[in-house]
Amino acid sequence: MSFDIALTYRAGEGTRNCTIRSDAKLVAITGPSGIGKTTLLNCIAGLHRPSVGHVRIGGTVLFDSAAGIDLPPERRRAGYVFQDLRLFPHRTVSANLAYGERADGGWMTRAEALEFLGITDLARRHPATLSGGEGKRVAIGRALLAAPKFLLLDEPLTSLDPARAEEILRLIERIRDELKLPTLLVSHAAAEVERLAGEVVVLG
Repeated sequence: MSFDIALTYRAGEGTRNCTIRSDAKLVAITGPSGIGKTTLLNCIAGLHRPSVGHVRIGGTVLFDSAAGIDLPPERRRAGYVFQDLRLFPHRTVSANLAYGERADGGWMTRAEALEFLGITDLARRHPATLSGGEGKRVAIGRALLAAPKFLLLDEPLTSLDPARAEEILRLIERIRDELKLPTLLVSHAAAEVERLAGEVVVLG
């Protein structure tokens, strides 16, 4: 699956431009804080409307200002793992996963997701009782169960200690290599980008 993205969008106090054309399984997006990396992901997911441009992923047009195409978020089939996770505090891990699960099936069942993520023993717990790394796994699992066409990861290693960060890095590598799910990763960590990315786009 290929990424073909060319957008002009508002972020903060300025206007940003970004072009991504790549067949890499994982593309990293880097740049200084405040440059608009998260806003770019929101544009791709359909949560923020760009000023002009297009988003084509795997040959499917998600947005094209010239053609008047702007698919709603639910039709874009993006698996989005937000930096702040956005887990439901009143739901168990299993129920959080169920929220994203597609009735017609997808990458895996909920039981398979728990196994793949290594969190089977956490199924009955609530988000407030989880470590940062465990919470990341649940958020990633919820995104996978939505049967996405591609994955958006916003700073997935933020606030993790080295041991937990290594666990999440290995999980992302498995998603890249075993599931072969096309991924856009926002990160400011050079080591993370060098290890994971087939291509790097620098916003500046």
